[in-house]
Amino acid sequence: MITNSDTGADIDLHEEIVRLKKELNAVILAHYYQESEIQDVSDFIGDSLELARKARSTNADVIVFAGVHFMAETAKILNPDKLVLLPDIQAGCSLAESCPAELFRAFREKHPEHIAITYINCSSEVKALSDIICTSSNAEKLINQIPKEQPILFSPDRNLGSWLIKKTGRDMLLWQGACMVHETFSERKIIGLKLKYPGAKMIAHPECEAAVLRHADFIGSTSKLLQFVQSDDARSYIIATETGIIHQMEKFAPGKRFIPAPPENNCECNNCPHMKLNTMEKLYLCMKNKSPEIEMEELLRLRALKPVERMLEMSQA
Repeated sequence: MITNSDTGADIDLHEEIVRLKKELNAVILAHYYQESEIQDVSDFIGDSLELARKARSTNADVIVFAGVHFMAETAKILNPDKLVLLPDIQAGCSLAESCPAELFRAFREKHPEHIAITYINCSSEVKALSDIICTSSNAEKLINQIPKEQPILFSPDRNLGSWLIKKTGRDMLLWQGACMVHETFSERKIIGLKLKYPGAKMIAHPECEAAVLRHADFIGSTSKLLQFVQSDDARSYIIATETGIIHQMEKFAPGKRFIPAPPENNCECNNCPHMKLNTMEKLYLCMKNKSPEIEMEELLRLRALKPVERMLEMSQA
């Protein structure tokens, strides 16, 4: 609930957001890491690849992106003529921030013979300096389409890159960036949970450190983790990724138990503070005020569009 400043009456945020969707001909796209209330009012929930595809195909006039800045930027790259809104313009990404465009440009210039495959968790400026964008869902597939004699720069996530080196056998040069959430999981505490719940399977996102991944029964993107718990026959799971996904797991695999993997410290560091900047109140206000809006220079957009389109094309191969 929120109080109307003019009338003093309480507003049902869910009802008002649904009303504004119709009024604006808007679509709400939400990442799995959003709060459960936002997921429940959204039109489509997915990981970065699924959301990029949805942003590309939507007929809506307004795209409201319940996620972080680089995701909303990707929607704008694909939809220059649509209004793209982000509930909190400060919703950034620690991984994207670990790869500043000017340093990435210098990195590329030092290795001109390398093709740059860049994880979608990066700024539009870094996308514009890349050859192919990827997600954790499709990175292995895209890398396997690159000729073996072609050297590769993989940026910015070193943990995802290291996992992909093992999966593909490619000796890639890695940018040394990381996600603050996925690097916080405690191997020691995960071992303790596995001992406490011996029947539980441990599943992890490949952005986790290698020490954590070696204990996993299954490693995959957010959407693949969700698919796994639905098809697998275990009754309980230790989840080594951001806790927002558990809401969908409980919906699609009712009766199963989902145990969040703990961080090293006694904090809620397995919740992404950037994702959680978005709230129902901010979602409602951004639709009501048509702000904050994602804006982008056209030349930058066109340069960033090429590697994003190449990703989408290669994903269909």
